[in-house]
Amino acid sequence: MDKIPDLPNIKPELLDLPTLDKLGPVGDMRHPPRILMLYGSLRERSFSRFLTEEAARILEHFGAEVRIFDPMELPMAGSVPDTHPKVVELRELCLWSEGQVWCSPERHGAVTAVLKNQIDWIPLEMGAIRPSQGRTLAVMQVCGGSQSFNVVNTLRLLGRWMRMFTIPNQSSVPMAYKEFDEAGRMRPSAYYDRVVDVMEELFKMTLLLRGRGDYLTDRYSERNERARKAIDRQIDKI
Repeated sequence: MDKIPDLPNIKPELLDLPTLDKLGPVGDMRHPPRILMLYGSLRERSFSRFLTEEAARILEHFGAEVRIFDPMELPMAGSVPDTHPKVVELRELCLWSEGQVWCSPERHGAVTAVLKNQIDWIPLEMGAIRPSQGRTLAVMQVCGGSQSFNVVNTLRLLGRWMRMFTIPNQSSVPMAYKEFDEAGRMRPSAYYDRVVDVMEELFKMTLLLRGRGDYLTDRYSERNERARKAIDRQIDKI
């Protein structure tokens, strides 16, 4: 590709023309999809944890390897060094994951501090590594009263900010105290069926996108910025 006559502001050497060949996965993808799950309540009888655990059972039935992060004892973001054991655990799980599920109660019309604190501890960059970029994401919420979508909408915004691929489907469970039995298992209902739908879609999208995240999130603007910095470094050496 020698020139782009109608796009004078583009540097042809930095423009990547996508092809099917380039969309092939990188590395051995025969292992089970790796899913990290975060929930947003520390209560002993936590419905966001119950919903997360129910979703985990579904994902494991599909064949995923699932890990649920326990937010208990995770300090507030910025209050301790990032060498704290719970912070290290969370970040290592993010790097391990190929997809994630975020589930929070709605509190005062928004996501809880417990869930937001976990997300705040996940950096956009760790050196040359981006712990969340390119991973799939499913969002869920539980409500104490009537059905709402405030939390899932906020989680979608956060997922976009973390450069994740948030699947179209989502789960919102109203009056969650009615939907779980004493053992914390979700009762059969249309809400349960929706959770199955969401996990099925997440599993499928993770299979499609894993091993391709770095390519799918590679950006012309960032390549251009790296090229400018490389030129600046060369000038500094002169």
